[in-house]
Amino acid sequence: MSITSADTALLRLMQLSSVSLPVGGYAFSQGLEYAIEEDWLSNEEQVQQWLATQITQGLAQLDLPILRLAMQALTRCDENALPTLNQLILANRESSELRLSDSAMGEALTRVLRQQQIPVIFQKKTEVSFVLMFAIAAHHWKIEYHHAALGFSWSWLENQVAAATKLVPLGQSQAQRLLGNLQALLIDAVTDAETIEAEQIGAALPALAIASALHETQYTRIFRS
Repeated sequence: MSITSADTALLRLMQLSSVSLPVGGYAFSQGLEYAIEEDWLSNEEQVQQWLATQITQGLAQLDLPILRLAMQALTRCDENALPTLNQLILANRESSELRLSDSAMGEALTRVLRQQQIPVIFQKKTEVSFVLMFAIAAHHWKIEYHHAALGFSWSWLENQVAAATKLVPLGQSQAQRLLGNLQALLIDAVTDAETIEAEQIGAALPALAIASALHETQYTRIFRS
C-alpha cells in the first residue's frame, strides 16, 4: 500500500494536534482554574457551557479567522501579512496571562519547527502567537485550512477538558462526554470562521478576561500564570 500526500498531511495534522507536542498547552487553564476556585463552575454542565461560549465567541471569532487568514497569506506567498496578523491576535489577548499562554506556546512551537528545519519566517526573540506558528506548520505540511482548523480546535478543547478533569474534578467518563458533546460546536466554529474578515475579528469574553487576570494573584494555583 502506497502512502498518499493526503495520508501524510493527515498524519502531520495528528502530530501537530497531539497533546504530546511539546508546546506546553497543558500548563495553562486560561481562566478556568479561577472560575472553578470561585465556584462559578462546579459541575459538568457548567463547564460545558463555559467551554461552549469560548468556542462560539472566542475560537470562531478570533483564533480560527486569524489561522485562516495566515494560511491564505502563506498560500499566496504574502509573508508580509503575517506580522500584522500576529499583532492583531496578541492585542486581542485581554490579560497578561492569556497573552503569555499564546506567546509561550508560540515560542515552544517555533523551537520544534526550527529543529525540523522548517522556515518560521519570524525573527528570533519576536513574540509570536501560537496561532501563527500553527498556520506556518500546517501550510508547510500541506494541510488544508478546514482540517487544520479542526485540529487546532480539538487540541484547545482537549487541553481545557483535561484541566477541568483535574480541577472540578470530573471523572474520565464525564470528560469523554464533554468532548463528544462539544465536537459539533467545533465544526460550526470552523464554518463560521470562514466568513470573518480581518476588520471583523475580535472576541467578547469578559468573564474569561476577569478570571484570567485574577488567576495571576490566586492564592494557590496548579496551572501556570
